[in-house]
Amino acid sequence: MRVAHEATGEGTTLVGPSFPSRHRAGPLSGAAYLDAFVPLLVDLYGEGWCAGGNLSVLFKAAAQDGEMLSAQATPGRERARLEMRSAAMALICQGTGADHADAGSELSRRLLTQEAAPRSAIRILAGVSIGAEIHDLALSLPGAAAGAALSPSEVVELAAAALSPVVGADLAHKGQLGGVEIQFLEGPLRAGAAYLARTRLHAITESPEAEACWFDVLIADPKAGKDQARVTFCLRFMKTASPLWT
Repeated sequence: MRVAHEATGEGTTLVGPSFPSRHRAGPLSGAAYLDAFVPLLVDLYGEGWCAGGNLSVLFKAAAQDGEMLSAQATPGRERARLEMRSAAMALICQGTGADHADAGSELSRRLLTQEAAPRSAIRILAGVSIGAEIHDLALSLPGAAAGAALSPSEVVELAAAALSPVVGADLAHKGQLGGVEIQFLEGPLRAGAAYLARTRLHAITESPEAEACWFDVLIADPKAGKDQARVTFCLRFMKTASPLWT
């Protein structure tokens, strides 16, 4: 997962090589971009980042198919600041990365500032309840060579099996990834391995444009009985795409 990069300025900001966007329909659109931050985080924190590191981003805009993108990381005392921009300097996503469990990560800080939406303002997510938990969800990600470490985008894909149980089958493919965080606890996760997950829904929020739900997917090794990773989703449902708002 390491590629060449170059330092800019005084050598504090690491910038990865440009790569073309690849459009992907559905709620995981944008998740593939997470992998571009891995070489930068490994250079900042070492290979141990893949075992206990944190990657947390909010998506700000959608990239056009084939548009050239680049990732950068600026180290700080507690965490690195992450950005991905297009060749025209449009901000695609921003966030944080760290080599530890980070209570000050991008999504953690954003979640703390969210005001709970009154139930009267919720239509799309009316059937979802704050505090709801689901246990013993079977997860696996076939396709890659068995035993290979999963990249961040593959970890998100693995955890996405929880979308239907959390928001319902009718909504599972209608959301947009507003933000996502990966916290490795006993990483990395491995291709071909069977995992068990449990979920907890933390918040339902609302804006003039969308309704959103914020929830965790904790991924455990059923043999060891230990959590291996946590994936936090901010899943947005656009009001203009729902007959309940149009």
